[in-house]
Amino acid sequence: MDIIENLRKKIIISSQAMPGEPFYQEECMLAMMRSVVNGGAGGLRVAGARDVRNAKQFNIPVIGLTKPEKLPDNWKEIVYITPGINEVKELIEAGADIIAFDGTPRKRPDGSSVRDIINCIHAAGRLAMADISTSEEGIACANLGADIISTTLAGYTLESGEPSEGPDFELLEKLVKTVKKPVILEGRIWEPEEVKKAFALGAHCVVIGSAVTRPQLITKRFTEGII
Repeated sequence: MDIIENLRKKIIISSQAMPGEPFYQEECMLAMMRSVVNGGAGGLRVAGARDVRNAKQFNIPVIGLTKPEKLPDNWKEIVYITPGINEVKELIEAGADIIAFDGTPRKRPDGSSVRDIINCIHAAGRLAMADISTSEEGIACANLGADIISTTLAGYTLESGEPSEGPDFELLEKLVKTVKKPVILEGRIWEPEEVKKAFALGAHCVVIGSAVTRPQLITKRFTEGII
């Protein structure tokens, strides 16, 4: 079955941890992936070649990306999700079905463009997923040939302003109406009702991360809620 069609109305779990966090250890990340797959995840979004290779054993679509080991203080100003051609090639070699990359027009460390990234991904027969923060960026990436548009960066760039308390449904709705590519809702999803709303608005699928795989953030919601 076509990978994109296979993801329709599915929940993709972003199984990631930063170096230094307890779950970053390989066996922990693998256990996390196995747990969410057992729970019904229709796809995995993972960071780095190591976790892409491990995710392939579950026979569901794998979205691969790269991130720096530590985000700099100016992270809202820079490209850090699969920022260049070398990172794309690492993910391709590891076996990612879909490569997620920063789809904003900001300058990349290696001087490559969004078009260069997409062309590199397509040359290897893989799918290109553009993580964007505004509707204009989503439209531009779709016109350049990106196969999937995701709201991943909404609220996390200077261009998109401060993040909303919950998912950016407004951006999702705009993209669904203006691009002829599958649109994924990602970012600040904590409740099943939000997933239902996303599908009602036309989301192709939904990526959930922290609400499932970041125990420290889940715990923080409860501890802060009683203060």
